[in-house]
Amino acid sequence: MALTDEAIVKIKGMITSGELRPGDRLPKEADLAARLGLSRNSLREAVKALTLVNVLDVRHGDGTYVTSLDSAHLLDALSFMVDLHQDDSVLQFFEVRRLLEPGVAALAANRRTTEQLSELRLLTSDLAAGAGVDDLVANDLKFHRGIAEASGNAVVCSLLDGVSGATQRARIWRGVTQAGAVERTLAEHSAILDAIEIGDAEAARAWMTAHIAGVENWLRKAR
Repeated sequence: MALTDEAIVKIKGMITSGELRPGDRLPKEADLAARLGLSRNSLREAVKALTLVNVLDVRHGDGTYVTSLDSAHLLDALSFMVDLHQDDSVLQFFEVRRLLEPGVAALAANRRTTEQLSELRLLTSDLAAGAGVDDLVANDLKFHRGIAEASGNAVVCSLLDGVSGATQRARIWRGVTQAGAVERTLAEHSAILDAIEIGDAEAARAWMTAHIAGVENWLRKAR
């Protein structure tokens, strides 16, 4: 194991064991390196790596702290990774969405609140038939984010936020080149929401599967 990797594993062990908790300040570099049996250089590189994935927060002039470790913060690194992928891998992110979002819609059918349902209804009524591509994409992102929030699962919200960046370009492309995109999107959103409103988890799952698969299949043919 490389020395930097060893340092990462040891710091991770301190966090998972509870020795270091969210918000805790790490010991001084020299003290921590001696305690873990590492060189200061290896420790420094490990801290840099863990800072990049939002596990640690280096505050210059103050010290290094463990972050809140909440899922949204940690999964910000996923968004960064997604942004680095080229368009030829966007289908893989659609596959991830197709695996995740039908289950999320099913959860929302059982867990949504009246207020969440009302907000989702507003999104389906706010989009005019002649809306431009930018408005369509923004509305679509809010709709899917709203359903994820209605599932009551913060982790899945963060995961979907991460993969949506790659699929956004495909949504724009579809909106530009395919006639009837606004009407089709609104009809599919309404069907998903109808199922969620009556608490029919399996219908919500089926409609969401069809909605995402439609974009995915169009993209496969368009390539």
